[in-house]
Amino acid sequence: MAWRRKGGLYLFLALVLLIGLWALASATGWLEVLQGRVFPSLRQRALLSAGDFPAGVTAPGDEVASIPLRPTAIGFVPRGSAAPLLLATGDTGPDPRPGLLKSAYAIDARAIPFAREEELRAALAAGGEHGGVDLAAVTVDRLAAWAVALRDAAPRVEMLLGRSRGEDVLAAVGVSSLGGLKGKRLGTAPQSSGQYFALWLLMRAGLAPSEVRWVDLASAFDAGRALREGRADAVVGMAADVEAAARERGGTVLATTADAPHLVATVLVARGEFAARYPDAVRRIVRGLLDADTAQLKDPAPGARLLGDVAPQLGDPSEAVRSSAPATLKDNLAFFGLAGEAPVTYEELYQSALQLFAKLERRTEPLRGAGETLDLSALRGLVEARGP
Repeated sequence: MAWRRKGGLYLFLALVLLIGLWALASATGWLEVLQGRVFPSLRQRALLSAGDFPAGVTAPGDEVASIPLRPTAIGFVPRGSAAPLLLATGDTGPDPRPGLLKSAYAIDARAIPFAREEELRAALAAGGEHGGVDLAAVTVDRLAAWAVALRDAAPRVEMLLGRSRGEDVLAAVGVSSLGGLKGKRLGTAPQSSGQYFALWLLMRAGLAPSEVRWVDLASAFDAGRALREGRADAVVGMAADVEAAARERGGTVLATTADAPHLVATVLVARGEFAARYPDAVRRIVRGLLDADTAQLKDPAPGARLLGDVAPQLGDPSEAVRSSAPATLKDNLAFFGLAGEAPVTYEELYQSALQLFAKLERRTEPLRGAGETLDLSALRGLVEARGP
């Protein structure tokens, strides 16, 4: 019996020794080397993707093309800041009218609405040549959250379109303060700017993301219905939809992006390959959108009408536009640090969002910094044209 006990002990010690040696070899890299020599077929093979190479390698070698021969596709999820985009691209209804891009800058562009931000991300990843989009209006937080998913698209930020200043709201039933959200069901659309706003509100309330019960919504436009149906105790969504639902249920609006007017900023991004192949098209689009911003600020009615036709779910389009006013050239120059000052710059907003999602998702891979996502040549050209 004694030899059996000793034999078991020796076997146990041998197993412990083997496990220790395996852990040491794995940590020092010798395990991978040994595996590669003994079992070369099991060695992991590197996968190549478009993101491993510069975005502009397919641009013409002799002369860069001016604009694409096909219509340029610009994707967006309906928000108030999309009104100038619709003015720029024109009315595509029964009585179509050319927009500023066609009439003043001789470029054919189409604004394509998407119901969900994830669908817009997929279209930007695909590209206009493959049924997707060439450019997109996205919030800075989404650009940071999609840094891995859009690596091959290599998106370049071209300009600021607008900021949410009350368009996104959080409302609740049976909860009177943000601190009261602890343990409650909080409905947001995954991968949305509303979720980012909700995280900021939880931080303000001193709550961790794990201290609420997250309810995934189909889109931001499903928030009001989720509150009406009792699927969530609190929701984040578009102002008109959520405020109406809160009134019907006797609930309360606890916060809006008017409390953080520099948090949710929408920018125009171009696929890296598109920007490299058609730099003149990007310049014309940026200038046309700035002209549309000016026209929208002078007379909000035409842009609001187009927005209401495309996105009736936003409620009163005039209110949507007011709560997400278009960005001027001055706003752009300050936001990107080209001239003037802004309370929050693009670099600050992007880097903080990038670090936040890296922490939440436990990312370890290196990601592009804010400077690597920018293409400000069009804005810089306007600054140079203005002179000192």
